[in-house]
Amino acid sequence: MTTHKVNIAEKLAAFTEQWAPHRIARVNDYEVKAAKLQGEFVWHSHEDTDELFLVVAGTLTIRLRDGDGDVVLGPGEMYVVPRGAEHCPAADEEAHVLLFEPTGTTNTGTAGGPRTREPVDA
Repeated sequence: MTTHKVNIAEKLAAFTEQWAPHRIARVNDYEVKAAKLQGEFVWHSHEDTDELFLVVAGTLTIRLRDGDGDVVLGPGEMYVVPRGAEHCPAADEEAHVLLFEPTGTTNTGTAGGPRTREPVDA
């Protein structure tokens, strides 16, 4: 997909829609997606894969049904949601994030519904 350097800030500045992943790179069979998030997403899980969130700007809370409670991430912080863990990302103010997940991973996981979006190339 890309064989040149990628400016993450430029990629994020190129779109305004929230909760819509934009594919910015591929690494083997994984995709790197940029997204802008605000409000609460849907509770969902990914039965076959972990999901990595890396916050570029803002604050992201990853709510977890099981485990140690909510995970709050700021710029430069990341968290891996383990496969099968039910979670709900949320941000009071707009947060910019990178997501790392296998190609073909649905953003709403097992939940489906109207917030499901196929990633677009950024």
